[in-house]
Amino acid sequence: MRDDLFFWTLVPSRPDNQAVTSSFEFHTYPARLSDAERDRVLGVLREGAAQGKLSHDTFIRRMELALVARRSDELAVLTSDLETDSRWARGLFGVVERASAFTVRLRRAWQSERLPKLLLPEPGPYPLRIGRDPANGLRLSHETVSRVHAELSARGGMWTLRDLGSTNGTSVNGRRVTGAVLVRDGDQVSFGRMTFRLSAR
Repeated sequence: MRDDLFFWTLVPSRPDNQAVTSSFEFHTYPARLSDAERDRVLGVLREGAAQGKLSHDTFIRRMELALVARRSDELAVLTSDLETDSRWARGLFGVVERASAFTVRLRRAWQSERLPKLLLPEPGPYPLRIGRDPANGLRLSHETVSRVHAELSARGGMWTLRDLGSTNGTSVNGRRVTGAVLVRDGDQVSFGRMTFRLSAR
């Protein structure tokens, strides 16, 4: 018989022919883990591995333990170092993130002000060619700049920067240009390793 059932032991009949219980045994086990609980933990482990918080071996081992766990506390141990659900932790991470973002913006602004200015061209029929070749409107004598690197043109009060298949690329505010992109006063532009701050006349 199963050991999680009630067991009754009867003693010999008493004079009043009534049976009495001499022993009583009862076993309880935790309720079976729900699939939702297990799936949530597996999701947290996958997210932790994706964010680099767990090595591959640790991730595999914890996944195995999660699949064979029988109690909620066994699952909780597997994710205790990955979950930051407390209000205090969320607040701390938020403050650090905002401070970090402010520092990055401040550094970029400080660096941008120190960059040499590149005047945006006046509207005209021809774009401003930029590169190492002496025939360009703006000659940049640097080894990372292609002979014909990029061009700036003005139309309808807007300026367009186009990369002309340069070897080391053209960037605007840290992002590589593929084809053409609109630019404006104050943007940071790079041709190879030469960087400027665009300035309107």
